Amino acid sequence: MANKKKVYLSILAIFAFIAYTLLAAQPVPPETILTNNWLVSLGTDQDTEELSANKTLIPFKLGKRFGYVSNNGTLFLNKEQEQTVSLSPEFWTEFDPSPRVLIINDPLSGAEIILENPQAYPVFLDGRILLISKDQTSLEEIDKEGITLWRYDFEAPLTCIDAAGGYIITGSLDGMIDLLDRQGERLFPSFAPGGSRIPVIFGCRISSDGSKLAIVSGIDKQRFLFLELYGNNDYRVTHHEFLPGEGFRREVHMAFIENDTRVVFEQEAGLGIYNVKSRSTVTLPLPGQMEGFPVRLETLDEEGADGLFFYISSGTSRGEKRFVALKLPGKELINVPFKSEVSFLTRRGKELLIGGGQTLASFTLDKR
Repeated sequence: MANKKKVYLSILAIFAFIAYTLLAAQPVPPETILTNNWLVSLGTDQDTEELSANKTLIPFKLGKRFGYVSNNGTLFLNKEQEQTVSLSPEFWTEFDPSPRVLIINDPLSGAEIILENPQAYPVFLDGRILLISKDQTSLEEIDKEGITLWRYDFEAPLTCIDAAGGYIITGSLDGMIDLLDRQGERLFPSFAPGGSRIPVIFGCRISSDGSKLAIVSGIDKQRFLFLELYGNNDYRVTHHEFLPGEGFRREVHMAFIENDTRVVFEQEAGLGIYNVKSRSTVTLPLPGQMEGFPVRLETLDEEGADGLFFYISSGTSRGEKRFVALKLPGKELINVPFKSEVSFLTRRGKELLIGGGQTLASFTLDKR
């Protein structure tokens, strides 16, 4: 018990230091500050409590713990992960590789969707329930009654998926991109970015209105592509660039930020920030990367509003993380180290949540 208390206090000290650093930092954009709201420990399981109708829940996964926390720091679900977890603001489920029964939970109402002998695993995107087959070659959507709305079959296993604005974008192992509408119908012929020795899609994202697509594809060379909508379902490549280095052999972190005016994406050289208006990219090395340390991007802020963007990277020693704040397009404002094997970061408007160890901390972006 004493050791647990010591660890908890050390994590509190870490986030108190982060809070102090953010509050004291002078380079933060004019009249913008970050104030600490609360710190909460995830040390013990907590079941869903009764929710008021106007309560907002924020999903979290931090190491082996997952659940929901409200914007006032109340934990409404806090569980230790025992199997695979899929989690979104609207749904959550925990399942083994070959479940006899799959139970999809609604955290707000407590309602359950029960699927017998499922041959797929769930992905929750854009408020929708999507099921990807075990061999990753088919996709279907179900409603809240568990009824299949549509199904789409692919010629190769999926390697990435995203959904927004009623659209779904997928990338597959054979280097193909597909875009589906609300009814699961393909909007245009499958698109192959090509340009690389080995065609495979490692990242795909869609803007909130479905009018812009961002893709990271290929091995030797790997490249970033940006497509925009022209006319009726006519998407055209308006920017592409080859990325330095050998490139990743795994799915990469990507996000549309600042009201879809920029795309951030992980690359071997660090963090790429693409400006939609100027059609140019700024590449920033991760902390420690210039010194040759084996660092990687752990998690990123998927909103990037008000000219600020946040991310967490692995550090220069075992268990070290770096919390970094940028003034877009790429000026580093904050670079704070902390010790933790796991990390979490998410943003909801003016609220920023950061996690390490078994502790979550909330900050609010304010203006004075």
